[in-house]
Formats: sequence, structure tokens, C-alpha cells
Amino acid sequence: MKIYLSRWTCLDVESNLTRLRAEADEAAQGGSDWVVFPESFLNGYTRKVEPEKVRQAFGEASAAHPATAFLFGSFTEDRRNRMTVWQGGREVARYDKVHLFGPNDEPALWDQGDRYAAVELGGTKVGLLNCNDLRFPEQARTLKLEAGVEAYVAVAWWPWRRTHIWETLLRARAIENGAWVFACCVSGSRYPGEDFAGAGNYVFDPHGEPVRTRDDRTYEVDLSPSPALVLDTTKSFVDIAVVEVFPNGERTGGLRD
Repeated sequence: MKIYLSRWTCLDVESNLTRLRAEADEAAQGGSDWVVFPESFLNGYTRKVEPEKVRQAFGEASAAHPATAFLFGSFTEDRRNRMTVWQGGREVARYDKVHLFGPNDEPALWDQGDRYAAVELGGTKVGLLNCNDLRFPEQARTLKLEAGVEAYVAVAWWPWRRTHIWETLLRARAIENGAWVFACCVSGSRYPGEDFAGAGNYVFDPHGEPVRTRDDRTYEVDLSPSPALVLDTTKSFVDIAVVEVFPNGERTGGLRD
């Protein structure tokens, strides 16, 4: 299948909405099965956005290409940083970012989500992750163990100066869960007071091997069957509920010399 990961530069909201429609058309007409845009790609941190107008644009773009699934990064709605997935003109899934990034004062902008989310797209179960969520492996692990996801789509507003961290976390989530990872990060922001250089886009297979692309946007992958794993950690996983802590230099009951 063909996956399109946008290399998006965030401008003012109206310009972004116009470019959204054009890029969605181009990607879908090019045969992409999934089209992914990054976190906050329409409004960044400081731009005001009208959710009704955004939803209208998402609906129109997806209705024009019913065979394509659109993962529209995230936008601000109901004081949430909201990922949203559309197909055939309707929203089929949503996820509100759980792990807000304190150093950027995100808790002042948004309320955190209260649940994880996955969606089935073309027979593949996909877990949804948003930027700082990657620092919490238990989220990806829960999606794998409880929802049975075979792939993750991660969107982000991640800085270029820390792209090595972004890449490392993405690769780790792929390896430890034996799942595909598709990662779409904003490439930049050009807006007064919010000039920003973003990290790269990546695709990792369940072994943590990178998938290359010629145009830095379109990736061709075979999700079925998944490559045989050296070790399937979901099958050998042991659920331990007890953590024992031994005080330094002290003996505890049950231990003998």
C-alpha cells in the first residue's frame, strides 16, 4: 500500500486551509491509501482556528476521495489537541492528546485526553499517538496488548534540534511492539512569534528498520503479512503486579546469609 506523509510548513490558518485541500487532492490522486498530516498543522500554538470551518474542510477533502483514509494530524477543539481520522466525508475516529508537553506550556492551552485510541483502516488496526506520547511506552504497549494494533501513526510538532530523540523513540516503539510506525512531523512554521524548524518524517518496520522514500513523502509498504519477528514480545510478555524494593544495606525477612 502507499502511505503519504506530508512535509508541512505551517503558515496562517486561511493559507493552510487552502493548501490542505490542494495537497489532499494531490496525494489521493497519486494513489495514496493513507494521507497523514502533522500535529497542529493548521493552527500551531498561537493561531486561532474555527473548528466548524476545519471540519468542513476535512469533510470536503475526504468526501472527494472516499477510497483514501485521511489522518488530519490534530487541531484545537473543545480545549483538546485532537487527532482526527476521516474517510468518505465523515470522521471515523478521534484521539485527544494525553501526554501534554509541559516545557511548551501545553497544559495552559489544552486539557489532556482521558483515553487511548485505535482505528481499523483497510483491515489494519492502527494506534494513534501524538508527539510527546512517544515518551510513554506504556501507551503504545497498551494499544498493542489490548487493541491488537499492527501499526502506529504518530504525528508531531517536534523540533529539528531534537530529531535524534524523535527518531530513537519511534524506532523503539516499533521494535518493542513488533509493529509498523508511520511518523509525520511538521517541517516548519513561518508565523510571527512562532518561527520553527521541525524534525523529519520516518517509517519503521516491525524490526525497527527504516523504510526509504524517493520523494520524502510517499512510502510504499506491504503490511500483510508482517515480517517474521526474532522475538514476539506480546507472546512472551509476563504481567507482573509486584515490585520488591530492598532497602540499601538492610536485610529483609526471608533472606539468609
